[in-house]
Amino acid sequence: MQTHLNSTNVTKTQLVSLITILEEVPDPRVTATVDHDLPDILTIALCTILCGGDSFYDMEEFGEVRLGWLKTFLRLRNGAPTHDTYNRVFQALDPEKFGECLARWTQSVRAVLGGEVVALDGKAVRRALNKGEDARVIVSAWATESGLLLGQRKVKDKSNEITAVPELLRALELAGCVVTADALYCQKSIAKEIIEADADYVLALKGNQGTAYAEVKSFLDDAVSRNEKHLVFTQTVGKEHGRHEVRRYWQTEQLDWFADREAWEGLRSVGVVEARRTVQGKESVERRYYLSSLQADTAKFARAVRGHWGVENGLHWVLDVVFGEDQSRARSGNALENLAATRRMAVNLLRRDKTCKRSIKGKLMRAAIDPDYLKRVLTN
Repeated sequence: MQTHLNSTNVTKTQLVSLITILEEVPDPRVTATVDHDLPDILTIALCTILCGGDSFYDMEEFGEVRLGWLKTFLRLRNGAPTHDTYNRVFQALDPEKFGECLARWTQSVRAVLGGEVVALDGKAVRRALNKGEDARVIVSAWATESGLLLGQRKVKDKSNEITAVPELLRALELAGCVVTADALYCQKSIAKEIIEADADYVLALKGNQGTAYAEVKSFLDDAVSRNEKHLVFTQTVGKEHGRHEVRRYWQTEQLDWFADREAWEGLRSVGVVEARRTVQGKESVERRYYLSSLQADTAKFARAVRGHWGVENGLHWVLDVVFGEDQSRARSGNALENLAATRRMAVNLLRRDKTCKRSIKGKLMRAAIDPDYLKRVLTN
């Protein structure tokens, strides 16, 4: 396989991880007739997003303006690609193959995940719709402590998320991790996939599981009210932006009362989290219930639950507010999912960079005005 590094300016060891992975993406075009190499197209697209751009027109302009700089490490034998070229390529790329390549890159640069909390969550991209279509959903696996996006799958609507999750889980290295998920993914098939991956799970439980939710809720509410000895307990107290919150965690391994316990692969405990919030003198109380393959250890249980709650600010907020994903109008072919994968790769690169002590938004600005910093982000 031919490398696209120009060794006169950037050493192979600097960009080998990123460029080599991009070279592994199968090119959907008839390669004998193309004017622009696929790794060049994908690298410029990624650089554009790292500088705050998003559209195919942005990619064309970035390539034209930064052509001299890009030629220090890309071939660009026919100059910068046009917006039409980016459009055709992103529509035609196989999103699963592209996603697999990016996942391999993530695994090559991250530390071993053993013990880390991995949150499964779906995010709708609402503007990328044709009239009458349901919102398109991207299901992501997010390592909550390292802040890295491990993989993703696109589904057409919420009902198909359940079938997409097992495919995503099988594509990841999850041994030793604790996988968390909202109630939509609290499914026996998903629990089985997680256990077969040599991982553990903490799955939120709601009414979508029929009588299971009612059973667990009734048992735990009664046990908590009686302060029964089989329960393990911890609590955390937090104050932020005028809000006082006490979170109380109970967990038990006593499951002989649970009629469906054998159907849940690896089930070892059930738990409940009570969030008691006081805002401007008004108090609210909410309880959430969970099935878990973890032993009764409320420190681990609390860490998993808190980690999952962080996916909204740690990933979704960054994608929507900083990268403008919810405003993306890409809708044809595979463009939506491939652009989403590229944004998530950009998030990973920016989170890995420790040379700039600014926010993700601040790092985008720095990359846009400082080519040396952008190169560091690409090569770290």
